[in-house]
Amino acid sequence: MGFGDLKNKTGLQALNEFLAQKSYIEGYVPSQADVVIFHAVGKSPGADLVHVARWYNHVKSYSKDFGSLPGVKKPASEYGPAGDGKNDDDDDDDLFGSDDDEDAEEVARLKQERLEAYNAKKAKKPTLIAKSNIILDVKPWDDETDMKELEKRVRSIEADGLLWGTGKLVPVAYGIKKLTISCVVEDDKISTDFLEEKILEFDEYIQSMDIAAFNKI
Repeated sequence: MGFGDLKNKTGLQALNEFLAQKSYIEGYVPSQADVVIFHAVGKSPGADLVHVARWYNHVKSYSKDFGSLPGVKKPASEYGPAGDGKNDDDDDDDLFGSDDDEDAEEVARLKQERLEAYNAKKAKKPTLIAKSNIILDVKPWDDETDMKELEKRVRSIEADGLLWGTGKLVPVAYGIKKLTISCVVEDDKISTDFLEEKILEFDEYIQSMDIAAFNKI
């Protein structure tokens, strides 16, 4: 179990092979596992053990902070390729080892939790609904058109996102009056084309319709 005796060539060779695919003994950051194996190695290895040498010099740069590194110290024999209970073939298939898998799962879990929290917060935030205030000029056929009935027909148009406002009769010429009427619409639901189409359906009363004013709210 573990690397074996790290004071001899066999143990160091096992450690070298182990570190060929890893930056640290456990996880993605220096930990107490690195401290334990660092002391077990005892001195900088030969140049032929390139992976151990790279790891040893890197861990040595943390020597002043060994006491504050994360993790709990275990015996050196509990670290290494057989420390996770798998056989050698399993280690060849899983180059990052079980600790790395657990770290990756933890990162994925935290990421998912943050995403869910963000989405929940976003869902509670009120959505801004774009609206417009429109003033329409609705013209009758002649001075004999029943303007009260004309306005009644216009206001009979109902739709989600449409709210009629005030209306008044404005003189045009020769005794003819037009209906000037306001409405508030939700931009995503009601268009001016929709209003014109519906209003002009009352063709026995209405000659034309114009947009007198259009303002975003």
